Amino acid sequence: MNGTDAGGQGGTVDQPTKRGLRRDFLAVRRGLTEDDARKAAAVLAGHALELPELATAGTVAAYVSVGREPGTRVLLDALHARGTRVLLPVLLPDNDLDWAVYDGEDSLVGVAHQGKMPLLEPAGRRLGPDAVLEADAVLLPGLAVDHDGTRLGRGGGSYDRVLARLERAATDPALVVLLYDSEVVAHIPGETHDRPVHAAVTPSGVRRFR
Repeated sequence: MNGTDAGGQGGTVDQPTKRGLRRDFLAVRRGLTEDDARKAAAVLAGHALELPELATAGTVAAYVSVGREPGTRVLLDALHARGTRVLLPVLLPDNDLDWAVYDGEDSLVGVAHQGKMPLLEPAGRRLGPDAVLEADAVLLPGLAVDHDGTRLGRGGGSYDRVLARLERAATDPALVVLLYDSEVVAHIPGETHDRPVHAAVTPSGVRRFR
């Protein structure tokens, strides 16, 4: 999707540190050129498509990258072309996520949510927030991940809700975050509700956790 992702909703002790980390990682991303981002997106897609979790997935929940986020558009088109059912998020007023099927580049529309950066969202029929429970793999946006698989999001709460929904339903899809190499770090402040990711895909390859 975009930068509507979240790192946490509680844990006030860690929040100032997380805010600082978010600021620093976003500053580095803003320094990337368009050419840097385009080249990284192509390499990321190649690595991600080799993941067994994506190769065997019937349904993948993903997102449309925006700005200098690690690009997902090449990956979305490749998954769609090989017959994978791709779900993309639609931001709801309460920051929760609805879902719709990706049907190619022409199925995306620009949306301006109040107080949010412009997003690209799927124009198709809304399937409801629980549609993510059908996913065999979930691609998560993030700003960083540590060696234990703790993911740092943007702090909006959207993906905390997605992960909590998956946990309540006792589903266990592969959780994969797409990042730049410098965003895999030694430690991210964690909170009790954090759910570690299984893998991070960066331009240099795949890093697995648990």
